[in-house]
Amino acid sequence: MSATEDMIKAMHDSVSEVSKEAGPKVPVPEAYLKSTKHHLKDIQEYLDMYKKSVEAPDTFWAEKAKEMLSWHQFWPGKTCEYNFDVRKGSIYSEWFKGGKLNACYNALDRHVENGYGSQVAFYCEGNDLVDDHKTVTYGEMLDQVKRLANALKKRGVRKGDVVAIYLPNIPELPIAMLACARIGAVHNVVFGGFSAEALAGRILDARCRVLITCDGVMRGSKVIELKALADAAEELVYERGDGHLVDRQIVFRRLGDKCPVGMKPRRDEWWHEVLAKTEPDCPVEWMDAEDPLFVLYTSGSTGKPKGLVHTTAGYLLYAAITHKYAFNYQENDVYFCTADCGWITGHSYVVYGPLLNRATSVIFEGVPTYPDASRLWQICDKYKVNQMYTAPTLIRSLMRAGDKYVTSVPRDSLRVLGTVGEPINPEAWNWFFNIGGDKRCPVVDTWWQTETGGHMILPPPVKGFQMKPGSASLPFFGIEPVVLNEKGEELSKPCEGFLCMKSSWPGIHRTVLNDHARMEQVYFSTFKGYYMSGDGCRLDEDGYYWLTGRVDDVINVSGHRIGTAEVESSLVSHPYVAEAAVVPMPHDIKGQGIYAYVTLRDGFEPSEELRKELRQTVRVQIGAIATPDVIHWAPALPKTRSGKIMRRILRKIAEKGTHVSSDELGDISTLAEPQVVAQLIELYGK
Repeated sequence: MSATEDMIKAMHDSVSEVSKEAGPKVPVPEAYLKSTKHHLKDIQEYLDMYKKSVEAPDTFWAEKAKEMLSWHQFWPGKTCEYNFDVRKGSIYSEWFKGGKLNACYNALDRHVENGYGSQVAFYCEGNDLVDDHKTVTYGEMLDQVKRLANALKKRGVRKGDVVAIYLPNIPELPIAMLACARIGAVHNVVFGGFSAEALAGRILDARCRVLITCDGVMRGSKVIELKALADAAEELVYERGDGHLVDRQIVFRRLGDKCPVGMKPRRDEWWHEVLAKTEPDCPVEWMDAEDPLFVLYTSGSTGKPKGLVHTTAGYLLYAAITHKYAFNYQENDVYFCTADCGWITGHSYVVYGPLLNRATSVIFEGVPTYPDASRLWQICDKYKVNQMYTAPTLIRSLMRAGDKYVTSVPRDSLRVLGTVGEPINPEAWNWFFNIGGDKRCPVVDTWWQTETGGHMILPPPVKGFQMKPGSASLPFFGIEPVVLNEKGEELSKPCEGFLCMKSSWPGIHRTVLNDHARMEQVYFSTFKGYYMSGDGCRLDEDGYYWLTGRVDDVINVSGHRIGTAEVESSLVSHPYVAEAAVVPMPHDIKGQGIYAYVTLRDGFEPSEELRKELRQTVRVQIGAIATPDVIHWAPALPKTRSGKIMRRILRKIAEKGTHVSSDELGDISTLAEPQVVAQLIELYGK
């Protein structure tokens, strides 16, 4: 029996409830099943579709591509061709090659042509709770996209050129992305929380000559001067770029008098003035299925970010189909993804997936806990949100604040809750399910990456499926995951090892910009013939996948490999703990020891007795080998505005303590609260 056949059999056995129990199970709630229509009637239909998708992938994806996308010209040959084995030549994936379509046409034009121009595309919720909100329809989006696309063409942007976008999470950000896509330009969105240094590096690597930004943005009560950061970045580009410079800057006026800016003559122009004097008609550029759609940078182990290139048709199809089935999105639903468009989650599940499915979405610019921790729940109630998709880090922050911020707000419209960004620990899962969703909403815990374009493993929210708190669960259509040992051998359940993919899928990134060899080295050199995700994974005897953290986050304690995520989950299971982060520390005897940063829930104070309790909790749940050597009390953890923990900072403090230098810490300007670093250093050894 092949690994794929074994996996399908395991899933069948699990839903038939004949396999041995491997972790607590929670059925998809009956209240949810009765509350809406469903694309799939039950888990059996999901499994049947999955079986078809892996046994006849060309047929499956061809059918879905014609069903979900509008094509100017169908592809003439095979649906997919790929090579994952560096021994057989260059690594590549090609989907629907030779087909012609346009991302903007699929996201906007076809819906307006079909009479949906007045439908709300985005409810726009700004920083201020009372006055800062508006709606944007599909027709209004299309009008602004056409004008901006024409403006870009007039300023020299042509098919294949890369345009940098440095904006907050406002509707003008997807408008700018789609304006690029309309004329065949490649968008390079840089997260609005990044520093001038980070922005400059991305502009230079992608050779962008046009930048779209804004005057500033409010983060809670603080003004962030984006235009000033953009100007500083452009000076760095000029200094380092061998003559490369940004010729044009289009500036959206977001704050007005709150954030006065200087405009450089012949380079800088106001967005509203540019659009007002530009004609409102712009034909689409029909793109080959494999033409680049965007480049998005992700962190690299060498310290140099990787510009991951996603192409048009495969990415669009994968974003659309995962959005539809993962959240059971139905016509007239209101969907809310809390992510910023500067990350892949925002690309796939704020912009492309929802717009391709003609969804009405909420786009949120503000801080999820401002002015207090009820903000997200208030947004859900205000717009009658049906699906909410957010990060475990944020969930733990809301847990820490207390249940009252949730229970004080009606959440009757919610039907599906989703998580993204990292494995969710069972404690947070149970709180999200029991308190956030009143036990009515399935929790769709999605595993995927910037590299994958969309969801890879998730718990399908369908009748008959048994959820397991903390488990990413089952592969999505067309995905063939395998767990490998260090020798590259495929393991059978139950097992633990490296999570890899044995075949291509439409959403996979195609290359690293200007460095295809790096892409091959990072993702395809470790295990020949497989895509290496970089994540560790446990496959239980029911065929459910459990992500154990990045393989480079594994701590080698006396020859035993300890997953940091497992230790973190154990610590957070203690009722006093809101959040934990675990990193390795040098140890004279064991080689590496376990250093744990622990943030307590509001109302609880650090003590030596609590330290002992936490160590004992880990000893009981995992074993003595995983007991933390150090527990460092942390008022907060160093995080980016997207909620990602900056573990390199934690590792340096664990290693050097109060002697760590600013040079060793590196750039901390992208942190949401840079002052947290100084607090952690001050608390070292206490």
